Amino acid sequence: MLFSSYKFLFEFLPVVWLLFMLARLHSARAGILTLAAASLFFYASWKQVYLALLLASIAANYCFGLLIARARYPRAWAAAGVALNLLALGYFKYTNFIVDNVNALAGTSLSVAAIVLPIGISFFTFQQIAYLADVERGVAAERDPLSFSLFVSFFPHLIAGPLVHHAEMIPQFKEERRKRWPILTARGIGIAIAGLFKKAVLADSFAQFSTPAFAHVDAGGMIEPRWAWAAALAYALQIYFDFSGYSDMAVGIALMFGIRLPVNFRSPYKSCSIIAFWRTWHITLSRFLRDYLYIPLGGNRRGKLRRYLNLMITMVLGGLWHGASWNFVIWGAIHGTCLGLNNLWHDTPWGQAKASPHSISRWAARGLGWAATSGVVLMAWVFFRAKTLGGALTLASALLGLESAGGGTVYRPPGVFQFAGLPWAWASDMAAFPAAAIGGGLLIALALPNTAEVFRYREFRRAPTAKRAWQWRPSLAWAIAIAAAFTLSILTMWQSLEFLYFQF
Repeated sequence: MLFSSYKFLFEFLPVVWLLFMLARLHSARAGILTLAAASLFFYASWKQVYLALLLASIAANYCFGLLIARARYPRAWAAAGVALNLLALGYFKYTNFIVDNVNALAGTSLSVAAIVLPIGISFFTFQQIAYLADVERGVAAERDPLSFSLFVSFFPHLIAGPLVHHAEMIPQFKEERRKRWPILTARGIGIAIAGLFKKAVLADSFAQFSTPAFAHVDAGGMIEPRWAWAAALAYALQIYFDFSGYSDMAVGIALMFGIRLPVNFRSPYKSCSIIAFWRTWHITLSRFLRDYLYIPLGGNRRGKLRRYLNLMITMVLGGLWHGASWNFVIWGAIHGTCLGLNNLWHDTPWGQAKASPHSISRWAARGLGWAATSGVVLMAWVFFRAKTLGGALTLASALLGLESAGGGTVYRPPGVFQFAGLPWAWASDMAAFPAAAIGGGLLIALALPNTAEVFRYREFRRAPTAKRAWQWRPSLAWAIAIAAAFTLSILTMWQSLEFLYFQF
């Protein structure tokens, strides 16, 4: 059941919200029970057989948490629990990848039955690994199985995050009284609709520019530089509006139930360094990789060379977490290399020099930093999106103006360009409309405040807010604007595609 589906928006969500409100009149525990049951139903609506997998994962990690908390040697139990989680994730996500590579290297013909990747398995597995690590470090284990089940399965973040800690979520479930329900619900609805607009109107529109081009190069075709740039930029905007849209919907829907989730995006395309990019893109994944992989590897405590190696290992494994493909490994390696170079620059006298906030040199440095960061991120997205290594290299070569190795036909775009589900241009060789659409998308991503700033959403701490003219308030004007965005999104949802992180 997609967030951007009529069934979810007009059947599931309003019914669950009403049942939850009625349950909360009785007690907080009744509210927990209602949300837990609704979340399990939500997951089962995709494939009922995988509900058993989710329940088994929850039960196993709940028991491991108690064993770790009570054990004389908790590290052994934590290691066993983490290993079991990784084993389950590895089976579903990497079995076919491993077999294919063994066959390629050894010349064998091993085969396994097709394995369907359960939705959300990467997210709820990482979330529970973090839980076991926290308990091993001394954080209190959750003793209420119902609250723990809701922590793992809470439907707003179950499929694609944000990745959350039990210590920041479970206390919210157990609060007996909620203040300011009307304002929380209104703000949550506004944030959710902003996310829906990003997904249905923006992301799915940009998909028409990127999807055919990437499919063409993956099939062995060639592509001209102008269409390669259109495809790469369109995908960069598609994945940004798609995943940030999902995360906004998760935050907004959770807020309707009085639960504050962490923000996952804070205008990452405005970043002037790759370090800043990873502080604002998929923030909760960055937090997880830092706390549970980079720091345990030694972080920056064992010298500069080890620091750069740890960054590379972290990002390569982070890339592999996204998908079982060498393209994802390359994507992670690109970011790991550039993070190392960025830190190396900071270690030089030039990187440590401080310029006046209003000096020309400072603005020039920021501009160069933004251009370099954007170029790296864009090139890395090509490997992230392409299904084959050959397709990625063909499109990357076209971006650089090099002659590609592809020997197939040259890419020609579809004859009809659409925006918001409606046809806007018909000329198959027209580059002006894609350029205008991509320019508009970049303007939104680079010039406008992000959703958290507009709605003054501060999650668990203070955070920047937009200028007053852009700030949301419970007023008639904002109600009309949000209603218009919702209407346009609903009219566009007939073309709705799955979220890009739907099966990661």
